[in-house]
Formats: sequence, structure tokens, C-alpha cells
Amino acid sequence: MSSQVRLRLLPSARCLFDEPIQVKVEGLRSRQVVTMRTRLTDEKGVVFSSSATYRADGSGEVDLKRDPSLGGTYIGVEPMGLLWSMRPDTMHKRFQKTRSLEPQVVKFSVHEEEGRRLAEETNERLLMANGFNRVLVKEGNISGVLFTPPGDGPFPAVFDISTLRSELRASLLANKGFVVLTVTVPTDKAGKIQEMHLDMFEEAMDFLKQQPKVGGKGIGIISRSKGADIALSLAAFVPGVDAVAWVNGCNANVGTPLYYKKQQILSPLLFDLSKCIPNESGAVIAKHALDDPRAEKNKGSLIPIEQATSHFLFAAGEDDLNWDSKAYMDQMVERLKCHGKENFESVSYPGAGHLLEPPYGPFCSSCLHVESKGLSILWGGEPKIHAAAEVHLWNKIQKFFKTHLICDKPQTKPSYKFKKKKKKDDYKAGVKEK
Repeated sequence: MSSQVRLRLLPSARCLFDEPIQVKVEGLRSRQVVTMRTRLTDEKGVVFSSSATYRADGSGEVDLKRDPSLGGTYIGVEPMGLLWSMRPDTMHKRFQKTRSLEPQVVKFSVHEEEGRRLAEETNERLLMANGFNRVLVKEGNISGVLFTPPGDGPFPAVFDISTLRSELRASLLANKGFVVLTVTVPTDKAGKIQEMHLDMFEEAMDFLKQQPKVGGKGIGIISRSKGADIALSLAAFVPGVDAVAWVNGCNANVGTPLYYKKQQILSPLLFDLSKCIPNESGAVIAKHALDDPRAEKNKGSLIPIEQATSHFLFAAGEDDLNWDSKAYMDQMVERLKCHGKENFESVSYPGAGHLLEPPYGPFCSSCLHVESKGLSILWGGEPKIHAAAEVHLWNKIQKFFKTHLICDKPQTKPSYKFKKKKKKDDYKAGVKEK
């Protein structure tokens, strides 16, 4: 490596996973062309990497906040492009970060056109700041992980219902000042859901409410995909839900009958995998495999969200290829309006796909689906637009919960190790809010 070239990650090489960093290179020759690279290995041993070509300015500096990438895995001025444009070395793999105690290590490096490495730096992206508590929960029918901020509280509580096992969303949300319990939608060994009982999720809600640092009588729920219709059902049938963040879900009960207090309350909206459209990559588009929830035969699967007293945040990616979440969102908005309800807000993202996650993780175009009989599913989304949508939605979710989850008394703010800067709205093009 060149001793005069310096690669800097600002303000620090250690940060929270959902925080942006500034990448700068100093000590290059005037107008020198270099290649920037990143590389990480996830918990399943899958390697993700990205690259971009830059031309230094007259002073021999490259600043990713200012300078455009001329080629590589992205082009243009993209300060965090080296992170969200990382791709797996094996097709149809999703970045997996199930454990929150260890940071995600990302290697940044800068290379000459000939390939010689000039400088490198390691970025540690933490899921938990100092002082936060993580506890495995195995109690009754509950199997999950509880995250608690430091301080006496009280803190608002959020129930995270996940379909893909991960602690990423829950731990990062706890860093914003929430007590968060995350559980994964249960499946059998074959990845199938035989029948779903709302009681087990109510049990988890009650456990969360009883935590000593939790303030307020109600909780929030965050969910995506199949977890989103469970969240809607909890809001409609179970008291104590004050706010629901619904992301790329359905307005009906998908896949399996739903029971509550030993009685079936919703019939299943079924899907036909023969309607999946194969793609040249070997993955399939499943968008049209799910039955139409508006059909007469499926009316028993529609979730009566007009019964809910909670506030709703609906968010949909308009390029969702898993199913038509934008249409389902529009149908819910219409249903609530027909019942004279105003307890909702909605936002849609043209160009964003199904897997809307906390920002700055590698974009996933396709991976194996839990209930697809071994098929890999195309999730949709144009990487650059999808990444911007994740930044916008993540900030919106935090604001939504802080607005609608009220504590009994003034809460003690958690102490963070990392300073946060106010960020402007990063999603500029095409966001549609109502």
C-alpha cells in the first residue's frame, strides 16, 4: 500500500448500521483515476462486494459526498453507494444479520487502475450502542428477543413481527428510544405455516406491555409481508394496539386460516405457484400468484381494519414483485375512507421493491422464499431508488411511532455513544404521500 494515500471514514470508522458515513481519499495524484471497493462476509459466509471508479480532483482528493462514480456497481454521486450496491458472490442470496451483538465489518479499499491497493480502512457498523440490553425470551408460547434502551424510561414499546429471521430492524429501532420485542412468524421444518393463532401474538404483546421500562397502555407494531396481515389482525381484533407500521403487506389473511380464542376468525387468501413467471436469472416473479382479495369467494379473508382504533402507516413499493402491495394499500385506504376513518397515512415508492429494510444494507434482488417450494423469488426494485426509499421510510417510521405512542410520564432519553446529525430527506424522486 502507498504510505501517502489515506482512506478516511468520517466522522468515525465505528457507527450504527443505519447511520451514513463520509468516505474520503487523500494523497492521490492530481486527476488520478482509482477504484473504490467494499467487501463484507455475512453470518452465512456469503461474501458481498461492490466497486466504483472515481477521478481525483486537482488536489488529489476523492469525496463520495461530492464526486460522481464513473462506473462500477453504481454511477453518479451516491455517498453510501458502496454499501447499498454490494452484491453477493452467489446468486439468489440475501444479506443476513441475525445476531445483533456483533457489528457488521465492512472492508473499504482504494486501488490503482492496475489493481494495486493504495489504502484500506475497516468500518464497524453496530446494531446496538453501548448500554442497550438484549435478552432472549423463551416464555410460554413466546420465542423472541427483547431490546431495552438504557435509562429508567418509561419508553414506548414496539412489537416487531418478522417473516425473515433477523434482529437488524428491532435492535436499530431500540437505539431510537423504544423497547422492542421481535418474534418471527412460526413455520414448520419445511417452512410451511399450517395454521395461525392470534393468541400467541397477543401473549407476546402482553409480555411486552409488562416490561418495567415500558410506558403507556398501548404498543406499536412494525411488520412486512406476511407479518403485516398479522399486525392488521391484531389491530382489528385485540385491544391495546396504538400504532401499526405496515410495509409491503396484504389487506387479507394470506396463506392459512387465522384463529383467535379457539375459533377461526378469517379464512385464508390462497396463492397458486403455477402463476409464477420464470426469469432468466432462475428466480420467479410471484406478483400474480396470490388470489384477488376482492373476489366474492375471498371476502372472508379480508381483515376488518375499520374495527381498529389504532393509527396506521401504510408503505408500499410500487415495483414489489412478490405481490401487488400498492394495490392492497389503496384498497385499505378506500375501505377506511368508506367507513369515515381518518386514522391512517400512506406512502408509496415508485421504483422500490418488496424488501424495504433499515438503510445501508446490501440490496437484495432475489432469494429463496419461505413458502415457495424451493423457488427463489424476485423481490423487485431498482437498487438506487430502493436504497433512497429505505432512508425515507426508516425516518418516517420513527416519526410515526414517536407521534402515536404516548408514555405515561416524560421519558428518560437513552444515552448514545454515537452522535447523530440531522439529515435532509434523502428520497427525492417519486415519493407519494397522503
